[in-house]
Amino acid sequence: MERTRSLWLLAAVLAALGQCHGSSSEQCSGAVAVQRRVDCHPQPGASQESCEARGCTWCTTDVPNAPWCFFPEDSPYGYSLGGNAEKTAKGWRVTLNKRSQLSLFGSDISPVVIDVEFQTKDRLRFKVYDPNRERFEVPLKIDSPGVAAEDTSYDVEFTDDASHFRIKRKSTGTVLWDSPLVDLFFSNQYLQITTAVPSTSVYGFGEHEHVSFKHSMDFVTYGMYSRDQAPTPNANLYGVHPFYMCVEDDSNAHGVLLLNSNAQDVSLSPNPSLTFRTIGGILDFYVFLGPTPENVVQQYTEAIGRPHMPAYWSLGFQLSRWGYGSIDVLKETVNRMHRYDIPYDVQHLDIDYMERRLDFTYDKENFAGLPEYLQELKKAGMHNVIILDPFITKDEEPGTYKPYDLGEEMGVWVNNSDGVTPAVGEAWPPGHSVFPDFTNPRTVEWWTQLCLEFKNVLDYDGIWIDMNEPSNFLRGQFPGCADNDINNPPYIPSISDRSLAQKTLCPDSKTYLGEHYNTHSLFGWSQTEPTFHAAQQATGKRAFVLSRSTFVGSGKHGGHWLGDNFSQWKDMHYSIIGMLEFNLFGMPYIGADICGFNYNTTYELCLRWMQLGSFYPFSRNHNAEGNMEQDPAFFGAEFAKISRATLRIRYSLLPYLYTLFYESHVHGNTVVRSLMHEFTSDQQSRGIDTAFLWGPAFMVAPVLEEASTAIKKRHHTG
Repeated sequence: MERTRSLWLLAAVLAALGQCHGSSSEQCSGAVAVQRRVDCHPQPGASQESCEARGCTWCTTDVPNAPWCFFPEDSPYGYSLGGNAEKTAKGWRVTLNKRSQLSLFGSDISPVVIDVEFQTKDRLRFKVYDPNRERFEVPLKIDSPGVAAEDTSYDVEFTDDASHFRIKRKSTGTVLWDSPLVDLFFSNQYLQITTAVPSTSVYGFGEHEHVSFKHSMDFVTYGMYSRDQAPTPNANLYGVHPFYMCVEDDSNAHGVLLLNSNAQDVSLSPNPSLTFRTIGGILDFYVFLGPTPENVVQQYTEAIGRPHMPAYWSLGFQLSRWGYGSIDVLKETVNRMHRYDIPYDVQHLDIDYMERRLDFTYDKENFAGLPEYLQELKKAGMHNVIILDPFITKDEEPGTYKPYDLGEEMGVWVNNSDGVTPAVGEAWPPGHSVFPDFTNPRTVEWWTQLCLEFKNVLDYDGIWIDMNEPSNFLRGQFPGCADNDINNPPYIPSISDRSLAQKTLCPDSKTYLGEHYNTHSLFGWSQTEPTFHAAQQATGKRAFVLSRSTFVGSGKHGGHWLGDNFSQWKDMHYSIIGMLEFNLFGMPYIGADICGFNYNTTYELCLRWMQLGSFYPFSRNHNAEGNMEQDPAFFGAEFAKISRATLRIRYSLLPYLYTLFYESHVHGNTVVRSLMHEFTSDQQSRGIDTAFLWGPAFMVAPVLEEASTAIKKRHHTG
């Protein structure tokens, strides 16, 4: 009803002002230039009628993906300055008032406040929030020592006419952030801000399968909302990292983080500009001044948490398979790896080791003798990693399945909207499943106890946490999601299926921190830290945690692999891009499933992938149930010989790789980096993503094309 009233009022005001714009060439001639258009109808289904009812311009264009409905130069939206800036302990504060009663999605908030904090010489924070009502904020603690304005490397200003908020680099005068206040939106369930960027050399934003490291700025939109789905170009995947780095025309670099965990998207436009949209929380930005790409990542990880220091053994080659099916097949695989003398330190166990896919069990029939066999492997100098999923079946006989009984007793589950009854979905275990809420301290106790007890059953060295988006095989839990604004907000960002509940829980489910609407993308992040501490306590050694779902700061306690990729040549190339991006995100312990997870590989593809994967920081060959075996010993003597030779190069360089991880842990450096990090002033280096560096001193340039024996010179201009 409120939205209907807003639209009626909007139409009446516009009719009076004569601000509706048509679509003929004459009427379009004075419109905003195509490259500067900001979408006024970001949800699907725009028409000239719905566009003009918003007071926006409708003008068709042949430019691919450019919006046909966009804000006019004299946009009636946005905010204006509501007085002079007030000095605060760490910076200053300004109040903004809404310029008109018009609304895109209803429930607009006015006034809003911008707080600017001078946090360090090279880092500032600015946040836009509602001063009269508390809204959800990501519970990531970022220290803010504070620094005097004159000691910073940046200036913050409003333009003389108070229409733009800007951040400049003092040394060069380059404008790093430039937001027109008419493009600012702050309503209950829709927040938007646009900024110009000083160049088209933009990197980051995740997690997606990007086709190039340097982004295209041709009206590309990326949705960010953790989702269990196999990598597809530009689709939102397992983690959320709203962080980008921009290399300026003079080769200085800066980074920007939007610390927000709600469903969101970002549009990259050729102006060049970025438009951020999110459906909850606040607009909480951190800007890092660099000025080198390495400095940017160092400053970013100083804020969000330095990457963890991995165990030395975890830098060795690792083997896994979903679908060994029995201990006999596992033993035969291990034996042939050793027969061919292939360097190999870590064996993973996927869900087929479990009894009926139940966490904290093992299959005593197909994997009879597994505890003793893992002890044998350890005596031979190997290490073992077990997988655990986050969902727990509720349908075993009472008293027969401790993880559920204890969790029920301790009240650790994500609940339905009533905040009392557990949310029930379906996943791998038989029957129905409930979902632990890792933001709850009681859940941390429960999980830690189970991990410690299971160490006495299977002598593991590390824990691999999967499906923690969280994945649910239904669209919401039983009996479905209620029809309300939390489950069906007025705007759904550009995510797969335009659905917040697809393959996960209903947004109005309740967690310890609040509604799942706000905390969904924090699930994997909140599970990683307690798993890290549990593994450390269980083993008495440096912890190994590998997590599929990640968020800002996850690298402090875990590593990541790039998910359920495919045995295709293009996926090899994309893995380099993903690896480079996660080093930007502060997660240098990163790799992809060597030879591919989905589909059957081929001899040539798998051999080339073993050569590339030998230089992933996290080097693991892994694939899916139902596909052919693909370990490097499976293909015979010649394949094994080449794989052995490449892996021996890796092993000979482990002291160097270990040193790079130490530098990352202490100083925040990248471990794998693009050539652009070392040769920033070379314009060509900005588009190269088919080769990469270990630190500053070792380059890897793999063959990425079928039936090729040479490296072709190529790079992406974005």
